[in-house]
Amino acid sequence: MNSLGIIFSSIAVALAIWLAWLTSKPSVRPMLKPSQQKELHDKLRPNCTEGNSTKVYSEFNPMLDDLLDDIDNAESHIHMQFFKFETDYVCQRIGDALIRKAEQGVDVRLMYDHLINLKSRWYYNYLSEHGIQVVGFGPTRLPFLRKRDNYRNHRKVVVVDGHIGYLGGMNIALRYLEGLDWGPWCDTQMRIEGPAAAQLQEVFLTDWWYATGVLPDSPKFFPDIQPRGSRHIEIVSSGPIGNGPTIMHRTIQLLEQSKDYIWFLSPYFIPTPEVMEALCATARRGVDVRILVPGRSDRGVFILPASMSYVSQALAAGVKIGLFDSGYLHSKNIVSDDAVAHVGSTNIDPRSYLLDHEVGAFVYDTDFALEIKQLFLRDEAASHYIDPTTWPQRPIYRKITERVARIISSQL
Repeated sequence: MNSLGIIFSSIAVALAIWLAWLTSKPSVRPMLKPSQQKELHDKLRPNCTEGNSTKVYSEFNPMLDDLLDDIDNAESHIHMQFFKFETDYVCQRIGDALIRKAEQGVDVRLMYDHLINLKSRWYYNYLSEHGIQVVGFGPTRLPFLRKRDNYRNHRKVVVVDGHIGYLGGMNIALRYLEGLDWGPWCDTQMRIEGPAAAQLQEVFLTDWWYATGVLPDSPKFFPDIQPRGSRHIEIVSSGPIGNGPTIMHRTIQLLEQSKDYIWFLSPYFIPTPEVMEALCATARRGVDVRILVPGRSDRGVFILPASMSYVSQALAAGVKIGLFDSGYLHSKNIVSDDAVAHVGSTNIDPRSYLLDHEVGAFVYDTDFALEIKQLFLRDEAASHYIDPTTWPQRPIYRKITERVARIISSQL
């Protein structure tokens, strides 16, 4: 091997070792000290998951209208956290509304992921100058070598006055409203009103403490909330610093408990070994397992091939894999047996399950499950399923691309 080959081989080995280190399972440690965690839990009402109302959004504009109304009607505080908060028309509308409330004396906090929003720092400074408390989660340092720099905050959480909450897959960006050049952006968000908002509040305040070193502890953040509906909601958070891969474990539990069907919507299909094993085992015992993913990626050439590299194993076990053809599918939903459904920020991939901070709502209610089921059926009607008999006959170049993409799939 000549010197040039040795150099390239050495670089490839170094990159492979670096990626393996970055994506290895992180060491888990609590985000709050035991005394602080107890203080937060003491502020929560017993059985706080009962007595909630919900509203599900499959389009961005209705969600935006309701969010702006809730901001305008806020009396005490507004806590907002998004993975992406882009500096476009939609972001400016929300920013202007937040500034108005801050000027009225409402306590406004905004948190964003530091790395993914580096180009928008000027806008966050502008919001800070107008009375909004703004912080970037997980500041990064160059060169990008620290393992913790790979742990991003992918949550989308809003809490208004302690009793209204939002979560789901929608970030704040114009493309959620206008779509992409080749189709609409399809996503799911939900609004919660009731005691479960206190659990979202805990998620936000825990992240705020980790990002700032300050734990806001005003009693106004945890008001006494009367039941607003009949939904039983469990807010589950997960991440490399805190409770670990809780959402992944809960997903596996749902798979193991499913009797008739369990259906998934996800932008990616890059399951961890544990999730893949559970998916295949569930399908083999006769449960109807379906997964819809986008038929086209919104970014990069390796996203879709990485997902497709897992299809053969899933199909062999009886899992049905569908490709969404009418835009970009960004929802992260699960529904099972007309009994339980999940809406949140977690994709089917190692980054969401192991590396990123995520949050989701597991709702144990038949009417809610049927609502999420209808969203799946709507998206299924705009999709086509991969044929297990013809899938092995795909071109060899696609198989090679899939193998290459699989190597870096945990970072996509």
